[in-house]
Amino acid sequence: MIIGENRRAVIENIRKAAECGEFHQKVELTDPVLSPEESRAITAKYLADRTRASYRFKKSLGVMLARRAAALINRKTEIRGLEKIPQDLGGVLITSNHFSPLENTVIRHLTQTLGRKTLGIISQTTNFAMTGAIGFLMNYADTIPISADPRYLAKGFFEVMRERLVERQDAVLLYPEQEMWFHYRKPRPPKSGAYFFASKLNIPILSCFVEMVDCEENDNAEFRKVRYVLHILGVLYPDPNLSVRENTEALGEADYALKKACYESAYGKPLTYEFDPSDIAGWKGSL
Repeated sequence: MIIGENRRAVIENIRKAAECGEFHQKVELTDPVLSPEESRAITAKYLADRTRASYRFKKSLGVMLARRAAALINRKTEIRGLEKIPQDLGGVLITSNHFSPLENTVIRHLTQTLGRKTLGIISQTTNFAMTGAIGFLMNYADTIPISADPRYLAKGFFEVMRERLVERQDAVLLYPEQEMWFHYRKPRPPKSGAYFFASKLNIPILSCFVEMVDCEENDNAEFRKVRYVLHILGVLYPDPNLSVRENTEALGEADYALKKACYESAYGKPLTYEFDPSDIAGWKGSL
């Protein structure tokens, strides 16, 4: 399902950013733009609302809808490497490549397959400003806002992560690539946030990579439909002999190495960031 307009302009932004090595740059044209004050208002509202009955009701509805969507969207999704996940795996941070508003359904499909009842999804505050049905899911499908505000990250957000990962032993999805690059097949060098929180809380990383396979059937005039292959790459644990800073760096390097190797194996070519039209899954066009 193609979501968003002006895909050609977005793909051109991806090409420019990739070839300049700006792997965390925003490429979408119509994403909401928030001031620091607006972003803080969203995180403050989330922290105030999350224990209220009205929020819990909306969250239960949002999660139910998201679970149904995940089952529908991933009817043809293949999961490889389930044997790499220990049966006694508790709280875990899941990392994956970020290429679509819908690809978190692939990870939800995984957690549902594993019998987990919850999946927290870390999402930027700009997504919480969306409206309509998508906006409802962005706010209430067990999503947790993240922002650049250091006070929120150090206190409110950290406490939510500790509660979810340590106390409740939940699975939480965090995209180290930060920005969504539409249908971009390649893994990008990660930012350090996921690995910092894993190190600080002594929580493992479940490394995943989603391969996109073009189908014969068209989605629209510009794109073929794609199906997903979810690769479970392994579980990475912080080293108790290393500092938080050292573990953050080591986990990030190990996770990226796994995703790079998976990309090269899945697509049969070395990972470079020179742009090729085939980098965009399902696209029938050229720049």
